[in-house]
Amino acid sequence: MKKASPSAGHRKRLRERFLRSGLEGFNDYEVIELLLTLGSPRRDCKPPAKEVIKRFKSLRAALSASPDELQEIEGIGPRNAFGIKLVREVAAEYLRQQIVDKPVYKTGREIFDYLYHSMRDLKKELFKVIYLNSQNQIIDTTDLFEGTVNASSIYPREIMKAALGRDTVSLIFVHNHPSGDPEPSKHDKEVTRDLVFAGAIMQIRVLDHIIIGNNRYFSFAGEGLIEEYEADFLGLKLTGTAEAKRNRYRARLNYPELEWVKPGRSSPGDRTI
Repeated sequence: MKKASPSAGHRKRLRERFLRSGLEGFNDYEVIELLLTLGSPRRDCKPPAKEVIKRFKSLRAALSASPDELQEIEGIGPRNAFGIKLVREVAAEYLRQQIVDKPVYKTGREIFDYLYHSMRDLKKELFKVIYLNSQNQIIDTTDLFEGTVNASSIYPREIMKAALGRDTVSLIFVHNHPSGDPEPSKHDKEVTRDLVFAGAIMQIRVLDHIIIGNNRYFSFAGEGLIEEYEADFLGLKLTGTAEAKRNRYRARLNYPELEWVKPGRSSPGDRTI
């Protein structure tokens, strides 16, 4: 009779621990080891799991590593790397579905909690758009682009077009700062102001723009900047209306021989006798 290997008994005990109490009490390398067994059910996965944590320093960093980076470690093949990436993506999708169609938006913290785990370790800036209905329920989320946020890379017209196609009432924008510091740059502020203005024109309100850093975030709404930009737009609108009225008044004074008709009224010359 063939004797079972010691690693087989270890894998069995590891799985039983997980089924009893989840990941409570697990070391980081044990979590990786458990994931590696999905792709290598008959191999001792403990040594490569420890090497993963040694290389990437933490479970979080290991789960964020690319398949190519993972396969640089001896004992990790394409199936193992696939399993780790799959688990990460499934977790992100689970979080997304948890929040869709629920009246979630009250503070920036809720959006931060929702997106932090999927965006905190990204090596490039990722700009997301969240579309909401009249009940502040999330209709959809899309990744707009990857790269540095600036006025040349954001197209308010395209964002508003997509929003109208989804019957959107309001929008939330989210992007990450790979540096870990969520403080907004000058470009971040300019882009947000442009988006608030574009939304106001289309009667779609921008509720917030949230920048995700390392375990912290910056909320444009929380800091009063969204309200400030809305006030700026209203001020420009009122100024434009007042200027149009002044121009019309000057024209009447300069050309009294012309007959001026208020909008919506027909001129005497248009009346039928």
